[in-house]
Amino acid sequence: MKARLLDLAGLFATPLRPSHYLELVNPLWTTHRLQARVESVWDETADARTLTLRPGRGWRSHRAGQFIRVGASIDGLRHTRTYSISSAPERGDECITITVKAVDGGRVSRHLVRQIKPGDYLPIGLPQGEFVLPEAMPVRPLFITAGSGITPVMAMLRSYAALGRMPDVTHIHYAPHAYDVIFGNELKALAAAHPGYKLKLVHTRELGAELSQRRHFSAEQLAELCPDWAERDVWGCGPAALLGAVESHWNQAGRARHLHLERFQAVLAPVPADAAGGHVSFTTSKCETDADGHTPLLRVAEAAGLNPAHGCRMGICHGCDAVLVSGCVRDLRTGALIDEPGDKVQVCVSAACGDVALAL
Repeated sequence: MKARLLDLAGLFATPLRPSHYLELVNPLWTTHRLQARVESVWDETADARTLTLRPGRGWRSHRAGQFIRVGASIDGLRHTRTYSISSAPERGDECITITVKAVDGGRVSRHLVRQIKPGDYLPIGLPQGEFVLPEAMPVRPLFITAGSGITPVMAMLRSYAALGRMPDVTHIHYAPHAYDVIFGNELKALAAAHPGYKLKLVHTRELGAELSQRRHFSAEQLAELCPDWAERDVWGCGPAALLGAVESHWNQAGRARHLHLERFQAVLAPVPADAAGGHVSFTTSKCETDADGHTPLLRVAEAAGLNPAHGCRMGICHGCDAVLVSGCVRDLRTGALIDEPGDKVQVCVSAACGDVALAL
């Protein structure tokens, strides 16, 4: 009966849907897109802020460590980025939190940290991502994080605490100074309340810039902070330099399968010296331009004045997928060529390889 009433309402609402009119009353009631109301904001550090969000109709719970897409309209243009959920799934008020660090030149992150206020609404996506703990198999985690890379791990720690099942955890976290540690007081409280949680805070710049390198990840430091590291499964999130060093160490130790990484940026393969771009046609937008062989097609489209849908900008969320109409593109992460018409192309990590047409 409810479905028939909605169908009948839809006849009167055409070309819009009843959901569009519900949005005028309460954006959380809509069904044509998922939105969240900002319930509160909290400054974690001078440049990091936690937003408490109440998702609307259509939301489903997340697993600790997953991320969501978050949209923002800035100067009339739609932007989307991905942010890890920092709250535990067991949180009981049907809200989630994301914790955003304002980065230099980061248009969206600075907008979320400086401009968003309680009562605002943000379009969001459903939880995604494989950076999660196994559900069935108990593990002894080693968490290695830096900066805002702590956010997915914070959801895991909060989940362990909420369930009353904190395992034997070692957590190495890097931040420039003590006052830069996101969730600093809560991390210390967790360590005090749960003997199994061993927190190792490393402040990389408190000795000054010249000596800061000595505080960065190394095999010697790892052996000192976590002597049984080779017996643990590792979850790491942070800047590319840290994750690259961690990945290299675990590969050399033959323990790559015990390593789980969440990156801020895609790792790109070397582009062949003779790689050439071509003429690019965005057929849906009826826009044409030229591109070289190494610039992601998402940036090419934006430079041409388009504002295509996208999410993570690093090839994870598939929010930018477009259908290949003709021609060829190169996946910048693997170097693989995609030339079958009808294939999906992740334009944020693909470049033109000759002339190409995309349904974008």
